[in-house]
Amino acid sequence: ARGHLFSPLLTSCYVLHCSCLTFVDSSPVHLSSCFSFFFFIVFLGSWEAALRHKRSWVWNQFFVLEEYTGNEPLYVGKLHSDVDGGDGKVKYVLSGEGAASIFTIDENTGDIHATKRLDREAQAYYTLQAQAVDRVTNQPVEPRSEFVVKVQDINDNEPKFLDGPYMAGVPEMSPLGTMVVQVAATDADDPTYGNSARVIYSIIHGQPYFSVEPRTGIIRTALPNMDRETRDQYVLVIQAKDMVGQMGGLSGTTSVTVTLTDVNDNPPRFTHKNYQNTVLESLPVHSVVARVKAADADVGPNAEMDYRLMDGDYLGLFNISTDEETQEGVIVLLKPLDFETKSSFSLRIEATNRNIDSNFLSVGPFSDLAVVKLTVEDVNEPPVFSTPLLKMVVSEDARMGTSIGRVSAHDPDSTNSGIRYSIDRNTDLERFFNVDALSGVISTAKPLDREANSVHNLTLLAIESQDPTQIGKGIALITVLDINDNAPVFAIDYETLLCENAMPGQLIQTISAVDKDEPPSGHRFYFSLASPVAGNLNFTLRDNKDNTASILTKRGGFRRREQPVYRLPVLIVDSGSPALSSTNTLALRVCDCDADGVAMSCGAVAYTATGLSTGALLAILGCILTLLIMVLLIVTMRGRRKTPLILEEERDIRENIVRYDDEGGGEEDTEAFDMVALRNLNAMHADLGARRDVTPDTPTFFRYPPPQQQFIWDRLKVADVDPSAPPYDSLQTYAFEGSGSVAESLSSLESLSSDSEHSYDYLSNWGPRFKKLADLYGNGDAAAASSVSVFS
Repeated sequence: ARGHLFSPLLTSCYVLHCSCLTFVDSSPVHLSSCFSFFFFIVFLGSWEAALRHKRSWVWNQFFVLEEYTGNEPLYVGKLHSDVDGGDGKVKYVLSGEGAASIFTIDENTGDIHATKRLDREAQAYYTLQAQAVDRVTNQPVEPRSEFVVKVQDINDNEPKFLDGPYMAGVPEMSPLGTMVVQVAATDADDPTYGNSARVIYSIIHGQPYFSVEPRTGIIRTALPNMDRETRDQYVLVIQAKDMVGQMGGLSGTTSVTVTLTDVNDNPPRFTHKNYQNTVLESLPVHSVVARVKAADADVGPNAEMDYRLMDGDYLGLFNISTDEETQEGVIVLLKPLDFETKSSFSLRIEATNRNIDSNFLSVGPFSDLAVVKLTVEDVNEPPVFSTPLLKMVVSEDARMGTSIGRVSAHDPDSTNSGIRYSIDRNTDLERFFNVDALSGVISTAKPLDREANSVHNLTLLAIESQDPTQIGKGIALITVLDINDNAPVFAIDYETLLCENAMPGQLIQTISAVDKDEPPSGHRFYFSLASPVAGNLNFTLRDNKDNTASILTKRGGFRRREQPVYRLPVLIVDSGSPALSSTNTLALRVCDCDADGVAMSCGAVAYTATGLSTGALLAILGCILTLLIMVLLIVTMRGRRKTPLILEEERDIRENIVRYDDEGGGEEDTEAFDMVALRNLNAMHADLGARRDVTPDTPTFFRYPPPQQQFIWDRLKVADVDPSAPPYDSLQTYAFEGSGSVAESLSSLESLSSDSEHSYDYLSNWGPRFKKLADLYGNGDAAAASSVSVFS
């Protein structure tokens, strides 16, 4: 077969070189032996080439060292075809992974070179295709073939602990060689070539307590009986080195934190063998008497312990339990202490580990004993009743002062003080009972009523005579016995309906009774009709002998028109001694009933048969509604009428006239005037200048001229129809402007002695406030007024 020839000599030499390197790395040999082997291979290859037949392609795997750092492209191998006669007519073409970018080929010679540094950890091999083509026609002269370029590994990656740092635990007191944890390091180099990925483990820090197996990475204890109570944690540094740990190899480290876990190798021990405690005699039951604790160097469940009281005369008086949080023994009082009976106790207490490890029984007993001595201190105790709860009975009809029973108390102290008795009145607010202060005899103080209160719960007080602050308490339950003092009555208020069509002998009502009394043998009631109606012709009563009675009709044909209601007196007698009775009235209403006896209407019937139809009623209601609307309209219109400004006689108390007619104090001089001048408007209209309230001291020389008079009259009418004007009229006369005014005096008193005309031309110079006066008087009219009156 024709094909390419991959130089056998070059291939063999390259393989031999790699093999020698591998051989030398694994075990040292003489270099001369390797070269001898090399020449033998070359000779064998030449001899084989002379004997074999010619073939087109001879392929083998190409090798390229990774991380090549030379300046020139790295030679990979050579391609050659038997068709190539060396005349340049054959061209070699390379394609596939990395062709042209990483690998190049000399198209004339077939030499392959790597132009870039290769990383085996990124890609371990490349698959390429080679072909020989005619240079002129570009037609293949050999079929396309495939070959592989493998990247040869070098030691360029250090071992790494991907799971580190490690946390591990081992029980304390473990035997020598106990496994703690296994660590593992990985090396990215090729594990199938050389020793680049062969890792050896060693311990850098942590000796002599721990060791590590070089090939497996298993960490074991190196010392026996390591005590957690002495040291509970160790930090180890583990190293992993490739090249089987030889010099020049790469390494990586990690830390391993080893914690000694606790075992129960320490028994509990009391710090003292004897404890002293003092307790008051008055200590309440279930109170804590003392706390003790046995020390245990262990932790967690290994330090848990139970306490118990050893045999003694104190059993039943005290109890001990374990406080789960503090692991203390808590001694609790179960019964009251009595100094006078026993003043001291000696308690023997045992503490035992709850969880005992059988591997450490040789350490010693996992329990310890201690003695707690309790001294009881005497206190002044209150009196104690001989019977804390005393029950008594008294009849309901007992007279005042009747003795019911007697209570007794004593002082428990050695002083044996005297006792005085009393009743806590909060439990006997109505003071039904008394107690003798010295003897303790309880008696009635008021009449009793069992129906109001059948049991009295009294709190009795026993007070020491020497120390009144010491008060003992007891309870007296007094039950009031019943007597027959209440008559029976109807059980409920009956509403009895009697149909008009009732037949003779028909049952219309069943009645029963109640009695507030409670006889020992129960109630028994007797029913009958009272004597006034015992022989009536309408109804009869039948005693059912079971504390009920039935009311029956004697006749039929009842009519509401004749009698709408019947009242039947019923006599009820109880079985008490003496027997009591009462008369209760049963009302029977006559009703119109349907065929089934269901009442349709009851009571009296109106005798007038005439009535109003619905239309008539609606018409009447419409008329009434219309009248109401008209009344409301009239009232509303009258309320809107304007109240006259001229008030009636009885409303004149707020009307006032203020006069200013002298040269004196101006506005400070005021005087009330009569309102008559304001009531008679006609008179005012005829003569506004006349003063009718006082007699003038001097005659009036001037009259209002017609223009001024008409102006004032017009202003008065405007004020009358003004809805915002005050509800009364006020006439004020201004004769002098007062001090400080630019107008000075407005009075004409100075011209009284002269009949000459007075000039008012200066009013035009006083400003806009006097414009109206200037229009009225500024024309030089000789008939100027002596005063100006203004209505408001």
